[in-house]
Amino acid sequence: QPQLVESGGGLVQPGGSLTLSCAATGATLAYYGTGWFRQAPGKEREGVSCFSHRDSSTSYADSAKGRFTISRDNAKNTLYLQMNSLQPEDTGIYYCALGGYDCSAETYDYWGQGTQVTVSS
Repeated sequence: QPQLVESGGGLVQPGGSLTLSCAATGATLAYYGTGWFRQAPGKEREGVSCFSHRDSSTSYADSAKGRFTISRDNAKNTLYLQMNSLQPEDTGIYYCALGGYDCSAETYDYWGQGTQVTVSS
């Protein structure tokens, strides 16, 4: 059974940066579709950035393009999300997920526990 553990969330001022990490055990991330998702208060969980299960190409939500970068360290079996120029609307719980496709939350089988990101002055 794969397990995913996120870390790196916190409180940051607008314009600041954070890097989220997702350490995986029980599955090799490079073999699966993986991604980062965000759930803001009162909203549905949405895809932020993902690696395709087909060819490991990356995709980004429009709100993340140019500011966020997804990456993966295969040796460490860890997924990352570098977030720059953070804004209050980026606030939410960030989850990493494994085993889905098209960066569509309902297709993913395994989820981490989430890490809170709060952007506020």
